[in-house]
Amino acid sequence: MNGHRRALALTMGDPAGIGPDLALAAWTHRGQLELPAFLMIADPAMLAERAQLLGLDVPLVEATAESAVAKFDSALPVLPVELARPAVPRHPDSGNAEAIIEAIRVAVELTTAARTRAVVTNPIAKSVLYASGFGFPGHTEYLAHLASENTGHAVTPVMLLSGPSLRVAPVTIHIPLRQVPDALTTGAIVETTRIVAHDLGRRFGLTRPRIAVSGLNPHAGEDGALGREDGEVILPAIALLKAEGLDVTGPLPADTMFHAEARAGYDAAICMYHDQALIPAKTLGFHDSVNVTLGLPFIRTSPDHGTAFSLAGKGEARADSLVAALKLAARMANTEIETATLQALSRV
Repeated sequence: MNGHRRALALTMGDPAGIGPDLALAAWTHRGQLELPAFLMIADPAMLAERAQLLGLDVPLVEATAESAVAKFDSALPVLPVELARPAVPRHPDSGNAEAIIEAIRVAVELTTAARTRAVVTNPIAKSVLYASGFGFPGHTEYLAHLASENTGHAVTPVMLLSGPSLRVAPVTIHIPLRQVPDALTTGAIVETTRIVAHDLGRRFGLTRPRIAVSGLNPHAGEDGALGREDGEVILPAIALLKAEGLDVTGPLPADTMFHAEARAGYDAAICMYHDQALIPAKTLGFHDSVNVTLGLPFIRTSPDHGTAFSLAGKGEARADSLVAALKLAARMANTEIETATLQALSRV
């Protein structure tokens, strides 16, 4: 199937959260927002109940990956995944964990088989999945597991927050802050930066991305006075990356690398831990930043927020980040096709 004519695979996320609300609202404004077609992987009965609760007129139609695009203008195409229990907004239920996980698995399977263009995931609540025995720290790690399972090759996933004025990737992610210095290695920094540079070229169209690398300690260690990691762990990584021909600078003090003038000097920032990366990303683009997983054999984007259980079913949740995630996934898919075409032509 032509890549531009395939739908995106959109998971339902936690059905007690705002994911279904956002998908329904986004489809309602599909023309005005110029949305790419998406196939919702969810329980149709849950979607119908939520649409009624929100007062939205959203016709639903059962669809396959192949029929979704043709049906998208007149109805929201849904690939059914049945919930074990009725979904009650604002009341998460671990009894539905299996269906939440299944929706993610199906989205990955369809996209790996090139039946859909990309995976877009609605927010999940990890605590709900943990209660059912889910053995992964979060979405990203589960996606990497599925990618390895589908391709037979191990992958290293990298979280990238992509907003209108900042792209940033943390080297360490969901670990306690006190564990960061021990987890931070020259090899991890090199691998993360390589993956970011590669995917910025392949899926964002940046042939030679400029990458800024933060320090770990205040003032990037102040020549060792405020910590040795910047000189002993981060600086060697930057030297290795430069030797490979990458356009990398750092380590830069994290407190001065995110103002407007500094951001103009790079295309993406590599940070050493979760909050060092996500605080500036969410401050600068809370409603329209997108969580992108790089390093996978398929494209994956997600809204840059959680399930917001307290807002579910009330019609108060903003769909901006989901809309941005859908649009970015489509742009990345188009760029990947164009990049592959140009590379093939250059070999002729």
